[in-house]
Amino acid sequence: MTKTIAATLAVLAILTPGQQVLPQSAPEPGSRIRADQWHLRYLNSGVANSIAEGEGVLVAVPDTGVSPHPDLRNNLLAGTTTLPGATGDGRDDKNSHGTGMAGLIAAHGQSDGTGAVGIAPLAKILPIQSSGANNTGRPDDLAAGIDFAVAHHATVISISSSGASTPALVQAIRAALSADIVVVAAAGNRPEDGYVGYPASESGVIAVGGVDRTGEHASVSVSGPEIDVVAPAVDIYSTSYNGKYSKGTGTSSATAIVAGAAALIRSKYPNLPAQEVAHRLTATAVDKGPPGRDDQYGYGVIDLVAALTADVPPLGFESSNVTPPASAEAAPDKSDDSSATVRGLATLGVLVAAGGGYLFWRRRRRADDPPPRVSR
Repeated sequence: MTKTIAATLAVLAILTPGQQVLPQSAPEPGSRIRADQWHLRYLNSGVANSIAEGEGVLVAVPDTGVSPHPDLRNNLLAGTTTLPGATGDGRDDKNSHGTGMAGLIAAHGQSDGTGAVGIAPLAKILPIQSSGANNTGRPDDLAAGIDFAVAHHATVISISSSGASTPALVQAIRAALSADIVVVAAAGNRPEDGYVGYPASESGVIAVGGVDRTGEHASVSVSGPEIDVVAPAVDIYSTSYNGKYSKGTGTSSATAIVAGAAALIRSKYPNLPAQEVAHRLTATAVDKGPPGRDDQYGYGVIDLVAALTADVPPLGFESSNVTPPASAEAAPDKSDDSSATVRGLATLGVLVAAGGGYLFWRRRRRADDPPPRVSR
């Protein structure tokens, strides 16, 4: 069940508690930032980018806006703001958070090899300013941003925020899923959050937790039965406003990284339904913790190269006798183990199915499943 409270009281928290804007000091930060982006090496992004770079994929980033950073400018489109009384096209950021998330997804760096690079450096960013300079926003403003993303044909939506839901936000998320959009959302950060918030708790949304530099569970990352995959979330360097750079820790960063991974898959496999994109991420993840899915790591740490190259059987291959609920309202709660018999259905949005029915790609590992991939 989703948790709904009055829109006037609900607040969505942006999830990078330790984010800081780095000063412009000598030597030039652009020459250092690439070496600081440890998560690129950890995830073998260079090899992944020799296979796909996100070309042809539009990623919507509802956040604090996105500043036209030199490392990101070529991929930044005009978007919108959904903040009450505000005007603009989303290409403005008074906080730094949204610019940092966009950079993790699609920064292209500079031709001389300096500057920040994203996971999908040829993907396009649709900036949506749905949160204010204080790093918080209303669920209904986020809902309006998601509706904008759907209307403008985004194929991935990266949501680095978490909190309460409202009917408008639930409707917007489910509409995005029904539109065959991959929706990726942050699980939440401790100590502020004690459980996986919305929209990560919505069935079909890819809920992202975090790991540290050693690949172990990041202490800042919320755990829970809704976690699907994890990605680097500690000391993550990216772009910031006014041409600067930032360093952040939290599941916000991990979410943007996973959204970049989804963009790579959608670029290499443009006809692959969103549910199958999610399936590739979970099926190829590097298993961590207890064998199989667990509440800290989900199915494991994303593996960019395997997600692009592995022979992954399509959804529904494991079970052909699943009857989907008649409507979204009938869909079981994400935390209900009885709904986790299959990870999903090949023709549906990463969250949802076509034709008004759902099959869910999230499931527990069964005794006849292949053994989990070895932890690194």
